[in-house]
Amino acid sequence: MNIIIALKEKIKSALFSAFVPIYQLGEKQLVCQALVAAKVNRSNQGFSGLYEAEFCAFSQWGEDGIIDWLVERLPSIPHSFVEFGVENYQESNTRLLLKLRNWRGLVIDGSEKHIQNIKKQDIYWRYGLTAKRAFIDRENINVLLAEGGMQGDIGLLSIDIDGNDYWIWEAIDSINPAIVVCEYNAVLGDRYEFTVPYKADFLRSQAHYSNLYFGASLRALVSLGKKKGYTFVGTNSTGCNAFFVRDDRAKSILDALGAVWAFPSVIREARSNNGKLCFVNGKDRANMINQCPVFDLERDKNTTLEKCLDMYSPEWELSKKVKF
Repeated sequence: MNIIIALKEKIKSALFSAFVPIYQLGEKQLVCQALVAAKVNRSNQGFSGLYEAEFCAFSQWGEDGIIDWLVERLPSIPHSFVEFGVENYQESNTRLLLKLRNWRGLVIDGSEKHIQNIKKQDIYWRYGLTAKRAFIDRENINVLLAEGGMQGDIGLLSIDIDGNDYWIWEAIDSINPAIVVCEYNAVLGDRYEFTVPYKADFLRSQAHYSNLYFGASLRALVSLGKKKGYTFVGTNSTGCNAFFVRDDRAKSILDALGAVWAFPSVIREARSNNGKLCFVNGKDRANMINQCPVFDLERDKNTTLEKCLDMYSPEWELSKKVKF
């Protein structure tokens, strides 16, 4: 039996040794391709909207291209970032900043398994990356940032925790990012400042079977950004991430954009009550969660989506981009 176990371990080790160089080669190719796309973007004097800068290397959608273009136009910002909700960090908004620009960063995820995975990747010793396991809430976020070596001015903050995103950004006061990327929930419409009510242990997967009840509307985040000194400069074309630039640096970005556009989402990720994808589209997604409580920030009270029948503009309801 010991011989069999030893043989299995040798086979596993051999397979891993063969896999690592192949994976590293694939990642190097991604970075090279991203650099080509980045140079095309950088040579462009302007875009009709931020979404035109999109390309994807490690980001889920087109965030890599947008972030690289913003950073290129803000050359004096600190070369540091913070990103929440990264899972194993293979897919993220900031990995390209490490690989292409040699920034340093702090990533936080609630899973110990994910954090240990990150620490075993060669990216962890090749770059100035710190990974922390924590379930983020508004009471601990500033302590976590300080413990991770992030205080004062930083280059970029990326928030994607599928729940208390609004409340966490509101609570952050220990760092001063030049750029903020924050996920929004397009299902909540484009006319109202809605967010899920704060609950420290909020989990999207448990909050509602549909998986659609989470986060905040874009309007809520734009309003919060203004209060915190940030200018909204647009969203990605997939309709899930909003981009903000600190007011003192926003002019150089706005001068290069024809307009500030926001996109609704056409992603069909809704689940039925048996946990299977049901491919619901458009406003029908909002109907699935219309009795769940949302906090109306303008009116400072809880309400429900079914009481707000006009929460979608005509463009948003037709899945067309909206000028903000």
